[in-house]
Amino acid sequence: MTAPVLDLRGLSVNYGGVFPAVIGVDLAVRPGEIVGIIGESGSGKSTLAHAALGLLPKVARVSGDRFMLAGNDMLTADRKTLASLRGPAAAMIFQNPMTAFSPVHTLGRQLRDLLWRDRHQTKAQKRERIVKALRDVGIPDPAGKLDAYPFQLSGGMLQRVAIAATLLMRPSLLIADEPTTALDVTMEAQILHLMRTLRDEAGVAILVISHHLGMIAEICDRVAVMYAGRIIEEGPVEAIFRSPGHPYTQALLDCEPALILPGIGRLPVIAGEVPRPGGRGCDFAGRCRHAEERCRCGAAPWQALRADPGHHARCHRSAS
Repeated sequence: MTAPVLDLRGLSVNYGGVFPAVIGVDLAVRPGEIVGIIGESGSGKSTLAHAALGLLPKVARVSGDRFMLAGNDMLTADRKTLASLRGPAAAMIFQNPMTAFSPVHTLGRQLRDLLWRDRHQTKAQKRERIVKALRDVGIPDPAGKLDAYPFQLSGGMLQRVAIAATLLMRPSLLIADEPTTALDVTMEAQILHLMRTLRDEAGVAILVISHHLGMIAEICDRVAVMYAGRIIEEGPVEAIFRSPGHPYTQALLDCEPALILPGIGRLPVIAGEVPRPGGRGCDFAGRCRHAEERCRCGAAPWQALRADPGHHARCHRSAS
């Protein structure tokens, strides 16, 4: 089996030594695979993504048994090594395109700076690559946009430019944090097609973080569900959406607008809030309608579900 581009074993992220944001995450993303991460805001999804690129603030402490990115040990890498890995090893489409670019430089200048490693290419060749990347993500008049400043483009167009920027770097791992939030339905379909092409033709490994369950179901091969800093369920995308093994996953699906039955009186919600990570017992017990005394007293085991190979959940009911 091909070695994972991203290989995490027991990865934890702690802020200031007192606040655990990610706890004991095991996750692998292999070349040519698209893995989705879903969960409510505050569950640790974006922290996990930033950890993979070494973009966490200085107060963050990363620990674990294994943290490998494109064959590099990220637990022992210094800042210079981390910086050298951003781009060729991993690149990220950030959630907010309005803050992804410098406001005082043209887009063409900033996109050219991403190609500084390609010293064998002329300025004309780099310009041609940039124009093609902008055209691939649906930017009208791509050559003309090279002289534009970020504030002259809409949020949706800036999101497309951000996606083009990651394509220019040809990463082994593409991390997409809510990549289609600012896009309309037509452009979203085009971007998803582009991501599939990257996976199929270039073998790029892709990690997608999103609240958009429909997009996750359409594009991903596997899905990991995060809650309170932990992965509480993981499996093939068909298995997760057909027969979720954790009550939290089921609750997320119940709240998906596309799955809500017409004529329903009240929109479904998950009562309560995501708790502080690292509590005793199951973190979802206080919000779960199936919770028992054992759920509040002890951590649930990571259990393989019989119906689908590769499908696991961290729940006492799944282990019964």
